[in-house]
Amino acid sequence: MHEDALESRSVRCPYCDTPFALLVDASQGSHATCEDCRRCCAPIQVRIEVSSISGDIVSVTLGRDEDVL
Repeated sequence: MHEDALESRSVRCPYCDTPFALLVDASQGSHATCEDCRRCCAPIQVRIEVSSISGDIVSVTLGRDEDVL
């Protein structure tokens, strides 16, 4: 992880709608990960799309555990 590649995104839990700041690491390229909600503890799928040309974060998509991202 490179600290200069970390970007904070404001998102909402897809289960309880609680807003939280998600730190996204663009240095890993496009990837999927799982994050637990800090309020309801539900498992949140996170898909991060990073431009292969610029290295910028294109999108951050959150979904429920049963969603297909």
